Amino acid sequence: MVATDRTLDGPHGPLVVRVYTPSTPAGPGLVWLHGGGFAGGDLDMPEADWVSAQFAERGIVVVSVDYQRAPVPPEWAAASGIEPSSGVRYPVASEEAAFAFRWATESGLAEGPWALGGASAGGNLAAGAALRLARSGGPIPALAVLAYPTLHAVQAEPDAALRAALDADPAADTFGPDAVRGMYENYLGGSADTAEIFAVPGNATAGDLADFPPTIMINDEVDQLRVSGEAFAAALLAAGRDIDVSTEPGTRHGHLNDPENPAATASLTRFAARILALKGTPS
Repeated sequence: MVATDRTLDGPHGPLVVRVYTPSTPAGPGLVWLHGGGFAGGDLDMPEADWVSAQFAERGIVVVSVDYQRAPVPPEWAAASGIEPSSGVRYPVASEEAAFAFRWATESGLAEGPWALGGASAGGNLAAGAALRLARSGGPIPALAVLAYPTLHAVQAEPDAALRAALDADPAADTFGPDAVRGMYENYLGGSADTAEIFAVPGNATAGDLADFPPTIMINDEVDQLRVSGEAFAAALLAAGRDIDVSTEPGTRHGHLNDPENPAATASLTRFAARILALKGTPS
């Protein structure tokens, strides 16, 4: 497997992608978007680099996207110990995600078909880009690969069982409705109430989802964002779309960012099997 950084002439200036080329390509490709609350993360974090390398080891060409990130406000910086930053607002990252997918499908890097996926906020960007591509006439991903995605700016409360699990593990209880809304409004630079579906895919109607690609989604068990993922999965099912949704047992939010966790390998194995099953289907 070889990893190479490339700088594209993106829709909002230079856009860096890291291409992971397998020693023995199997055919399909994946455009992958890491998480980080829209404001954090990079190509070197395990959720980007280790995940992409693992897919490549299984024969999948991966284009990992270094999309531009939202500001890190001073109060967030103080809480996390990272530096504040000015950043960019929506629609920059969303449009970069869609651009990267179009570029990948035309790049000749893989025989195809191409999947589009991401984790957490990256899952949002992947879902939003899939909607954006469908609205603009494609290309439409052959598969959406969503790991513990956030898809709603206004998130419902968890059911009693999840609430009890979060109460028993307070360190995992970090994505309540107020925190999630604040994360989105920082990304949007304004109110979430009037946001486009490309920024908040959970607001998509059945009509909006008519051309949404087949989807595999794996949520974390003790994670309030599971409410968002499961609600979006239900909307896809109601719209007649192909959706495979499951929960990875014993996990908190972000388990793909922990390569030592056996659950990370288990999830990647299931994701990779679905991507590899695309081989031979129309691109």
